[in-house]
Amino acid sequence: MKKYNLSILKIFKAFISLLLFSLIAPHAFAIETIEISGGGTKQINIAVMPYKEVGNDKANSLMHQIIAADLYRSGFFRPLEVNGLINKPFVLSEINYPEMTAIEAQVMTLGQFEINNNRLKVNWFLVDVNKKTILTTMEFSGPAAQYRAIAHKISDTIYEKLTGIPGVFSTKISYISKNKGRYSLNVADADGFNIQSVVSSPQPIISARWSPDATKIAYVSFEKKKPIIYIQSLVTGQRTVLANFKGNNSSPSWSPDGRRLAIVLTYNANSQIYLIDADGSNLKPLIQSTHIDTEPVWSPDGKSIYFTSDRGGRPQIYKVSSTGGEPQRLSFEGNQNLNPNVSPDGKILSYVTQDEGRFRVVLHDLQTGQITKITDGPFDEAPKFSPNGHVILYSHKVRGSGELSTVSIDGVVHQSFNIQADDIREPAWGPFAK
Repeated sequence: MKKYNLSILKIFKAFISLLLFSLIAPHAFAIETIEISGGGTKQINIAVMPYKEVGNDKANSLMHQIIAADLYRSGFFRPLEVNGLINKPFVLSEINYPEMTAIEAQVMTLGQFEINNNRLKVNWFLVDVNKKTILTTMEFSGPAAQYRAIAHKISDTIYEKLTGIPGVFSTKISYISKNKGRYSLNVADADGFNIQSVVSSPQPIISARWSPDATKIAYVSFEKKKPIIYIQSLVTGQRTVLANFKGNNSSPSWSPDGRRLAIVLTYNANSQIYLIDADGSNLKPLIQSTHIDTEPVWSPDGKSIYFTSDRGGRPQIYKVSSTGGEPQRLSFEGNQNLNPNVSPDGKILSYVTQDEGRFRVVLHDLQTGQITKITDGPFDEAPKFSPNGHVILYSHKVRGSGELSTVSIDGVVHQSFNIQADDIREPAWGPFAK
């Protein structure tokens, strides 16, 4: 029997039958595959100057470092080295444009801030270096303790101004960590800071998924010695049971309107996909088959559900109408394909493929069929699109332990999170707050 990587065993550990996928040769199918081997030539060169505190001769380095890290992680920007500059302006009149041109800056951001009565006020500018014009100028303010949130807001504004795409630096992520035998479902800022534990248990927690309005997380807990699906409110802290049926309850996935979830039950025999209302009522099977169907995820328009199934012999990605019907197979390359996730515009599918013994994240263009490999493996898992669809959050194994990373959708910019834990798994990216 062929062994799965540890992520698959974890996701399906309640489903013993999933270990019995038969070894059938993968279907031969001609699909164009692209290997990412370089890039970054279309990045915008930006000089992020240290923001200076009013009345203080020393510039604050932390805020500009947060902004620069945000923009770099997006893959669209190349923050320039500015520490060696003689002139570090924080007001428009101090800009030395020849010096900015010399370091090949296309745009620059600069500003100043002041703190009064534990309130932070930041005045900042975004400047077109070539045209010597102001692209935007704003004032942001809030509690001084929220300086990181204000920096992320500046990053969001810069990103949207220069790309026309909403920034995701003020959004949240979640992930599951394990420390000294204890599991935690954690929520953090999009850069991995400001970590808060939502649920903690000595028993495994898996399959956490955000609600479309970013106020709830559905997840699976083994605290009752069997997998049960819970919904946790991030606003009130209230927790309710969504599914505790006979057998295993797993893989919750919210519909785009937040009214229903697709879940996986071993209600009768093999793992099957069901639909259930968000209050736990109105349970209905989506597909009735003798196969193992799991890992459902909704299309953004709510009309389709993508899932992993062994109906072709090995785990592959399929698509079915959210009203049921005959599934359509989508993935053909690779011995195994699993962990599907759909881009916010519904045009791209991300999933993990087994490629010559390595588990790597790929992007599958649903219009052209083109497949692009954007990570190197060897043990990558659980890719999730950012809310704007331009960055992938995923976990990967380093020396036997899971870590979190992001990769831009062109596969060029990779960045790892420095989160202290024995093991980190199953990340999810929260939606834009409404």
